Amino acid sequence: MNLFWLIVAVGCAASLVQAGDWPQILGPGRNGVAAADEHLADTWPAAGPRRLWRREVGAGVAGVAVVAGRVYLFHRVGDRELLDCLESATGETLWSDGHETRFVPQVGGGDGPLCPPVVHEGRVIVYGAQGVLGCIDAVTGKRLWTRRTHGEFMALEGYFGAGSTPLVCGRRVIVNVGGRKTDAGVVAFDLDTGETLWAATSESASYSAPVTVRTAGADRVLMVTRYRCLLLDPVDGRVCWSFAFGQRGPTVNAASPVVFSDGHLLVTAAYGVGSVYAAFDDRGATPVWQGIESFASQYATPIEIDGRLYGFNGRDDVPPAELTCLDRATGRVLWSEGGLGYGTLLAADGKLIAATTAGELMLLRPNPTRLEQLARARPFADDPRGGSLRALPALAAGRLYLRNDRELISLDLAP
Repeated sequence: MNLFWLIVAVGCAASLVQAGDWPQILGPGRNGVAAADEHLADTWPAAGPRRLWRREVGAGVAGVAVVAGRVYLFHRVGDRELLDCLESATGETLWSDGHETRFVPQVGGGDGPLCPPVVHEGRVIVYGAQGVLGCIDAVTGKRLWTRRTHGEFMALEGYFGAGSTPLVCGRRVIVNVGGRKTDAGVVAFDLDTGETLWAATSESASYSAPVTVRTAGADRVLMVTRYRCLLLDPVDGRVCWSFAFGQRGPTVNAASPVVFSDGHLLVTAAYGVGSVYAAFDDRGATPVWQGIESFASQYATPIEIDGRLYGFNGRDDVPPAELTCLDRATGRVLWSEGGLGYGTLLAADGKLIAATTAGELMLLRPNPTRLEQLARARPFADDPRGGSLRALPALAAGRLYLRNDRELISLDLAP
């Protein structure tokens, strides 16, 4: 696997995270790929991976971040959104910080936060369902600054609340706020002070997390907003280019853009939108293939391994969905497996881990000809209350962290 995968989506946001950390949404490179030194067992016991600990959690579907032996959990308890810092070995709380919230979703779904914490150079960035952006000291739990973006920039809360995970790029925290104030679609805040550095575009907010790329010798931010895909200059917010992507009506853009080392990108959505695979540089993007025939994922970001894309095709709320493998260069479907439900993927040690919303966990070997399953388990099966598994998993130092509606658990996946 090319080292490019571990740095392309971090770019100017690269920080001194330890090997094996999972510091933000979709891991160290924001692409679902774990650090190169992460090692996994080739199979699991019949009863499933050993559970190291479990703990109750509040509302929300924000996955955890894991850095330097600490787990950062963002959830809602009562009328407060809390950031809890946990000891990774035991799950015990080391400190907790929070702010008030009165968020009520417009449609079905929970009332907790959606965005995983972002850990960068000793700071933790959180973005709550009502657009409360906070920066907290990762060691002490001291709140350094807070911005209430929805009120300040006149942003709509959306169907499920704020859901575009912030991106740290150098000393800037870049957020798809979706403000209705003039040019407040995307806003950059100073990492140290929280001060507004720039605000740009009139783009509405999505649920997709932006990534950093390097093109033409400069760092750029690639993001999918409510209705467009665009490339921004993180220094001043200048839009390098954009193209239409999305569907009006009761729809969302939620999967993160995927960037490839040969100068291509992929964006995907459900609701009849499909995917666009394009060559791009600093001047524009040229589609290579597009449409709904090959792949259309509601919110799960696909993963590329050896020129093939693996991902859940379809929607969580409207079955059926299929786990699909396709050729990246052509969009040709190589195989598709139904009956698994919808879910998310992460890659580590030459393997894939699939977590379905129904609570099933699968260990897979990437294979361009068929679904190759190494192990399967239901880690929440002993909880009679059930619960859906929609939060993104995190993998760090051989431990997998899974969160459903009620619990966060740590599983031992090390060899």
